[in-house]
Amino acid sequence: MSDLLKRLRGRGWRLTAQRRVVAEVLDGDHVHYTADEVHARAAGRLPEISRATVYNTLGELVSLGEVIEVSTDGRAKRYDPNAHHAHQHLVCARCGTIRDVHPVGDPLADLPARERFGFAVSTAEVTYRGICPDCAA
Repeated sequence: MSDLLKRLRGRGWRLTAQRRVVAEVLDGDHVHYTADEVHARAAGRLPEISRATVYNTLGELVSLGEVIEVSTDGRAKRYDPNAHHAHQHLVCARCGTIRDVHPVGDPLADLPARERFGFAVSTAEVTYRGICPDCAA
């Protein structure tokens, strides 16, 4: 059983066949699918699943804090099930591939007090950009 499915069961979230297949599609490392990609993969397992059901399920998972919505460069939103492990993202500027990365250090510590403008900063999101090996070849 995937980490996401275990978390959802632990919360008592009702796992219908449709919800389960969406959660199964989101299982794995470096998963950052768009809603349409989730739908296509889910439909491969459960042909009768509707696009609306996938969108609604993704919205619920985001609201529950079990999935993170990731937006980069105005591209379609992507869904990251790695919501409970601190990480940042590495994005290919050409194809949009996203990888989870775990830099050493605290990004909050890198922001000097004079640059906080009185904000009580609680989180930081850092996106690293570059060209992936496939696009560089």
